[in-house]
Amino acid sequence: MTALTLLPVEGMPEIEKGDDLGELIVECAAVEDGDVLVVAQKVVSKSEGRVRQLAEVTPSEQAATISEGTDRDPRMVQVVLDESVRIVRQERVLIVETRQGFVCANAGVDQSNVPGEDSVLLLPEDADRSAAEIQARVRELTGREVAIIVSDTFGRPWRTGIVNVALGVAGLAPLADLRGSFDDHGRELHATIIAVADELASAAELVSGKTRRVPVVIVRGYVDEGPAGTGRELLRDAESDLFR
Repeated sequence: MTALTLLPVEGMPEIEKGDDLGELIVECAAVEDGDVLVVAQKVVSKSEGRVRQLAEVTPSEQAATISEGTDRDPRMVQVVLDESVRIVRQERVLIVETRQGFVCANAGVDQSNVPGEDSVLLLPEDADRSAAEIQARVRELTGREVAIIVSDTFGRPWRTGIVNVALGVAGLAPLADLRGSFDDHGRELHATIIAVADELASAAELVSGKTRRVPVVIVRGYVDEGPAGTGRELLRDAESDLFR
């Protein structure tokens, strides 16, 4: 049986645009081959300059109308619309499909843990690319082969509470497809696919928390048995998504 160790990477500075996340991580932690580094989306977005100032946003008529029904700043609504390709629902909260393909609240636009009252943070433009770049940088600096998960907290349509999920993945099989294998009673599994990248991200959140200033967690001991993939593999296609 696999035993996992969750190690917080502490001592990282406040991240700013242009910061080298891979370098900062290895300066604060001794990584080992096979480690999975779960990196909070916020620090990735900050390093990539994915910040907007609400003072510079002019809300459209659509944003103003939606803001009345959701009790949100119309400028914030406009930023959400700018990051979206489709509104899924706008009752109490604005559920959208983002340009990256995520279906989530407010397009992942967030004001928490962002310096400045008027600043909002956007999701990375391509979280898989972000993960791959951090992985390559860690390899360059240490010679170690690690996997990277860029994570964020999402709500779930059938459960109360938010959990950490994987937005971007590099060096790891994001899914464990058990179809065709057999259970303990010899019954063949026909639909079982485990979202292991999401599970690892959720486990890491228990260590990082929301207010502990721990933006990176090392998951040590996970044995990855599949081919490396990307976070996009975790997105359900529209035809099989009952919540779109």
